[in-house]
Amino acid sequence: MNSSIYILVFLHLWLFSLPCRESVCIPSERETLLKIKNNLIDPSNRLWSWNHNHTNCCHWYGVLCHNVTSHVLQLHLNTTFSAAFYDGYYHFDEEAYEKSQFGGEISPCLADLKHLNHLNLSGNYFLGAGMSIPSFLGTMTSLTHLDLSLTGFMGKIPSQIGNLSNLVYLDLGGYSVEPMLAENVEWVSSMWKLEYLHLSYANLSKAFHWLHTLQSLPSLTHLDLSGCTLPHYNEPSLLNFSSLQTLHLSFTSFSPAISFVPKWIFKLKKLVSLQLWGNEIQGPIPGGIRNLTLLQNLDLSGNSFSSSIPDCLYGLHRLKFLNLRDNHLHGTISDALGNLTSLVELDLSGNQLEGNIPTSLGNLCNLRDIDFSNLKLNQQVNELLEILAPCISHGLTRLAVQSSRLSGHLTDHIGAFKNIDTLLFSNNSIGGALPRSFGKLSSLRYLDLSTNKFSGNPFESLGSLCKLSSLYIGGNLFQTVVKEDDLANLTSLMEIHASGNNFTLKVGPNWLPNFQLFHLDVRSWQLGPSFPSWIKSQNKLEYLDMSNAGIIDSIPTQMWEALPQVLYLNLSHNHIHGESGTTLKNPISIPVIDLSSNHLCGKLPYLSSDVSQLDLSSNSFSESMNDFLCNDQDEPMQLQFLNLASNNLSGEIPDCWMNWTFLVNVNLQSNHFVGNLPQSMGSLAELQSLQIRNNTLSGIFPTSLKKNNQLISLDLGENNLSGCIPTWVGEKLLKVKILRLRSNSFAGHIPNEICQMSHLQVLDLAENNLSGNIPSCFCNLSAMTLKNQSTDPSIYSEAQYVGSSYSSIYSMVSVLLWLKGRGDEYRNILGLVTSIDLSSNKLLGEIPRKITNLNGLNFLNLSHNQLIGHIPQGIGNMGSLQSIDFSRNQLSGEIPPTISKLSFLSMLDVSYNHLKGKIPTGTQLQTFDASSFIGNNLCGLPLPINCSSNGKTHSYEGSDGHGVNWFFVSATIGFVVGFWIVIAPLLICRSWRILGKVTESEEVKRRLGGESVVTEKKYQEMYVNSPGKGVVDKLKGMVGTWFTNPAENQSSQGRAEVEQVNQGAAGERRQQESSN
Repeated sequence: MNSSIYILVFLHLWLFSLPCRESVCIPSERETLLKIKNNLIDPSNRLWSWNHNHTNCCHWYGVLCHNVTSHVLQLHLNTTFSAAFYDGYYHFDEEAYEKSQFGGEISPCLADLKHLNHLNLSGNYFLGAGMSIPSFLGTMTSLTHLDLSLTGFMGKIPSQIGNLSNLVYLDLGGYSVEPMLAENVEWVSSMWKLEYLHLSYANLSKAFHWLHTLQSLPSLTHLDLSGCTLPHYNEPSLLNFSSLQTLHLSFTSFSPAISFVPKWIFKLKKLVSLQLWGNEIQGPIPGGIRNLTLLQNLDLSGNSFSSSIPDCLYGLHRLKFLNLRDNHLHGTISDALGNLTSLVELDLSGNQLEGNIPTSLGNLCNLRDIDFSNLKLNQQVNELLEILAPCISHGLTRLAVQSSRLSGHLTDHIGAFKNIDTLLFSNNSIGGALPRSFGKLSSLRYLDLSTNKFSGNPFESLGSLCKLSSLYIGGNLFQTVVKEDDLANLTSLMEIHASGNNFTLKVGPNWLPNFQLFHLDVRSWQLGPSFPSWIKSQNKLEYLDMSNAGIIDSIPTQMWEALPQVLYLNLSHNHIHGESGTTLKNPISIPVIDLSSNHLCGKLPYLSSDVSQLDLSSNSFSESMNDFLCNDQDEPMQLQFLNLASNNLSGEIPDCWMNWTFLVNVNLQSNHFVGNLPQSMGSLAELQSLQIRNNTLSGIFPTSLKKNNQLISLDLGENNLSGCIPTWVGEKLLKVKILRLRSNSFAGHIPNEICQMSHLQVLDLAENNLSGNIPSCFCNLSAMTLKNQSTDPSIYSEAQYVGSSYSSIYSMVSVLLWLKGRGDEYRNILGLVTSIDLSSNKLLGEIPRKITNLNGLNFLNLSHNQLIGHIPQGIGNMGSLQSIDFSRNQLSGEIPPTISKLSFLSMLDVSYNHLKGKIPTGTQLQTFDASSFIGNNLCGLPLPINCSSNGKTHSYEGSDGHGVNWFFVSATIGFVVGFWIVIAPLLICRSWRILGKVTESEEVKRRLGGESVVTEKKYQEMYVNSPGKGVVDKLKGMVGTWFTNPAENQSSQGRAEVEQVNQGAAGERRQQESSN
């Protein structure tokens, strides 16, 4: 007994006396690792220790050896999305992440590491990009852990992977350009030890027995097939997933598609986690979910579930994470929500749920993350805070209730949320000042209160939040003078979004902020008149918007050197002045720059190849574009959006566009360009929007545009172009939605080929010399029908790539349209506008009957032509019409009664035609001004001419053999004499004259875009002092068509008055257009 004790003590002391044995790698394995390194590309030099100077490879980066045998057991060469790649809150440094990844290829020597059991190469997208998974990996039978996720491999999954029978963990998932293909999954069946299988985004459409094969794996606990393409759905008769606890089938697609939750899922009674987001599943949330009583994580987000939240869901008492966002769930949130006392994260956002949040929510004391955004709560925000304050507030780290119709004021309950990290209340109707208790939120880093009705000085409450990194308070009613002390403690600030308030910044000339920003948006602050010098201290800025900031200064040259990181710069709508050579950095290298609406002058600046979006519109740049456009560059120009509108540029447009092949949107309108478009413009293969209106271009329709078949908007209006409209416009430019050729000198017929432009929404050919008939095939313009009418309010030109992290791939198209008699710039709702304007040409023939098939057309203007025949009877079918102008033609017959069916009609003008009969009665027609019907033989309201029983007017019919109705003549004379006896004395009194002004109706005023007042002097000239006119003639001039037979020509005096008004209107239109 004693001897045994002595032996044990001796052994114990001997073991402790031994020195700690350090693993020293085996030389042959060290050489293998060096060969592996030689095949890798390591841009960030992570493998610096892998060299002969460091002989012990067990100490090398990513290598783990056995502590006894010294064999290499594990290789960790993965690249993860670690915090090191985040610069600020949610600001990911993609470039740094890409540089940290390994590239090259996997050396076959890897198979010589016979004892390797753990291999992790995940996250190195460039390692496998364009290649298949190496089949030699199937010989490494000692592997228990293989992770090749997000390595970019594509092609077939080698069946040799099935030889790895010792695998416990296998991850081949991750999105790549081309998904990996598995024609079957039988190779998995030998992996009896496999617990974790991740095949996300693989193409399994031919693996018809995938479910039968996978359920036979006895140890499988985690299965992730997210993003996979699965074969035809068959419900299995028998299911034997004996160990499965986690199932991820998010964003999967069956071939053919299904819109329901597979029923076999509800038989997996051991499931702890179920993720089915993004599958377009429809109908109610299935009741079978009640069988999964062990569920802790349920994600059904991003589907089309359209029921209320079922009661069975509230019975899953183990739930910790519940995500139902972005569905069509409706109804109210039940009080039974309070039963889910284990909940840690709750997301119900993006549904149609309405009503108040139940007070039982306050029972969920474990909640750390709540998202009730985009709901219809219609609740006072203080009520919500009162529910959360007692039990939840102390542990809550994130609360998001954005766009959910919250109102009321924030109260001091907000101070109870001391551990809150993220607080999002944007786009509600919350008002009042911020409570002082905001200062107690010492953990707050991300705050979004934008687009509400908050007022007062926010910095009185927020100024002490030293951890605050992102501040969004734009679009409120805040009003204050911000001083240095208000910002002194905000030392962690990285983002400020504070536009759309009434802030004035008053700081000393030497003020240096205590923070370093990468994003600053202070649009509409008062920062001027001097250029803010403190901006130069923010050398990490990537985004800077100081537009409409009252700056009346030049840009300091030091600013360009002080802000080397800026990717987005907006200084528009200030009064910045100076010549480009001294004020702007030359060449400009900021990818997105907007200096529009300033007073910059001189020649256009040069650009570097990095610039993708440039707006210099509404300045005073002058001279030719030649140096700007034709400057030789070593690298291809990346510019996508170019706006030089409303400057003083002159000369011909240079023929150097072949260097700018990425251009998508070009706006050169309202300059002084002459000549025609150069042929090199045809090289702009990506061009989608071209606006060159209001210049002095001449010649024929530019033939260079024949190659620009991606165009969606073409505006050549207000130039001096002539000749015919070529047929190839309709044959080549098939994507065009906006075609505007207004106010040129085009002649000839409108080509029938335009009818092939099925996307055309706006056709404006007004004020040209076009002749011939209106093409009857206009009925083929399908975008002007209800069936194909656009539902997107805007029209965008879209670039094919993103130039920088702040570059937009979209640009909203805008165009000047003359609708309802006035010109306006349409932008935000342009996509909803459909219009045909052929006015002021020399068109002949009848209005095509088939044009009435365009039941999605909003505006139709055929005025000032020589059209004959009847107004089509089917015009009542054009139910979307808001405006019709057929005036100044030679139309005859009656106004079709069906026109009264046009319930959206707000403007109608059929004046000065040969129409006759009664004006149809309808809700709209009698509300229009009488001027819309004058110059015809019409009767009935709104004209003051009664119709007889046969529909003819009671007026003088002339000496055509029909006789004279002397009763009406005598009545008229009696009225005139009596009227003059009353009026004549008043005309003598000077004080009455001011009341004698004859003004147009409100409708005419609106259409003409001005007051259109006939002055007292004009009144005297027209009606009182006109020589050679009797009393009756003078009064005829005053009361217009009351005493005139509509069938007769108007008197010369009446015509002069109308022409004068029309000329005034045309002049106002031209003036308004030039000002725009």
